[in-house]
Amino acid sequence: MNQSSGNRVNVPEARAALNNMKFEIARELGINFKQGYNGDLSSRENGYVGGYMVKRLIEQAEKQMAGK
Repeated sequence: MNQSSGNRVNVPEARAALNNMKFEIARELGINFKQGYNGDLSSRENGYVGGYMVKRLIEQAEKQMAGK
């Protein structure tokens, strides 16, 4: 059985770009993300950042598929 981890990056070359996106989105949302441990943030705050990352990645993929 193939087990996957939600934290694994499938394209290692994208790790830095995804990390930058995470901090950029957190800044836009006014969430104080920092390097390393962020366990002091609520699940809601962390969820907002992850949700907006997914939303932005989908928008980028749709634009790329549309040829824009």
